[in-house]
Order: sequence, then structure tokens, then C-alpha cells
Amino acid sequence: MSTPEDKVLYTGRTHTTGGRSGAARSDDGRLDIVLTRFGSTGQGTNPEQLFAAGWSACFMGAMARAAQPLGVKLPDDLAVDAEVDLLQGPDGFALSARLKVSVPGIAHDKALAVVQGAHQLCPYSKATRGNIRVDLSIA
Repeated sequence: MSTPEDKVLYTGRTHTTGGRSGAARSDDGRLDIVLTRFGSTGQGTNPEQLFAAGWSACFMGAMARAAQPLGVKLPDDLAVDAEVDLLQGPDGFALSARLKVSVPGIAHDKALAVVQGAHQLCPYSKATRGNIRVDLSIA
């Protein structure tokens, strides 16, 4: 939760119309996408794919921060495969996620320490903590 002392580093702004069958555009025009329902054909993406892409990119940044105090140099071919599920259950809709992290050339115990540290630092991880099921693994 933010506090009055928190310094805003950046604010992403989008304007979305049409919901899952619409479009979204950022205020600076750098993001201009067609939205489609999952399972449909044709151009476009869906909120779950966007969330997975944003989270995995952010997570990699958090990994870089988590690796520093551990003395771990992350490889150039570091990768995160993110999967975000849209679920429907008795209480309505929900999300769950899996982040599979590939850290070639790093010992499993060191990679795991970096991933666990990143999960504590990443704003997406913090936002979802306690709200959805999240599984982390090392590829």
C-alpha cells in the first residue's frame, strides 16, 4: 500500500474502449493495441497476455536488484515465461499465475535465491501476494 511519503517514479496512462473486444492506447501513443477475447481469431491480445508480459518484464528488473547483494551476475539470456490463467469458480472470476525463470549458467540454489528475492521486490508480485495463486519455478 502506498503512503504519502512514496515518490511517484512513473504513471502509465491508457484509454480503453470496448473492453475485451475493444482497443487500448497509451497517452503517449507508444502502446496502441487491439483487444480481443481469449480464444478468438484474428489480430489483438487480451488482458491476461498483457499482464503476463508486464509482470515478467518487471520481474526481470527485480531479479537484477535481488542478484546484486548476492554477488550473482545474471546471464544475458535470462528469460521469464509467464502464464496467467483466467479462472471461473463458485465465487466468480479469478486469476492464477506461473513464472518459470531460466537462469542459464547459474547454480540452482543461487538462481532460486535470486528468484525468491525478486518475488519480494517486484511490484507485480507484491500486488498479487495473498490475492492469487502464484507458482515460481526455475527452468
